[in-house]
Amino acid sequence: MEMTTRENLIKTSSLATVKSFLIWTFTLTVCLLVVGFPVVVLMVTIGAIMAISLQSVLPVSAVLLVAGSLIGANILLVLVGAAVLSLKGVNPKEVRWLHWLHGEPDVLQAPVYAACPLTCGLTK
Repeated sequence: MEMTTRENLIKTSSLATVKSFLIWTFTLTVCLLVVGFPVVVLMVTIGAIMAISLQSVLPVSAVLLVAGSLIGANILLVLVGAAVLSLKGVNPKEVRWLHWLHGEPDVLQAPVYAACPLTCGLTK
């Protein structure tokens, strides 16, 4: 019985780590695409300059090499960041600036309807 309980705890823990890794991967990818747009523009500019300069050395595959390197570096950065955050045990629900990930609306103030003073006191 003890072994079965221990195996269930290990499966639950590893499942939680995998879930955390997938959530962090999604979150970091979205943050890179949305918030990191100026960084992406800078990477594209540097990549274009690198492809132009490598064109004389590698005429056939310069663009493929530079584009593959940049995309691979971004994917590796996102996966390593998600793995580090998951292995450290940082839960995405504990991060304050990720309120959009929790699915809970961030209500600033309650809506006030103009007809409420006329109809709020009515009962059927």
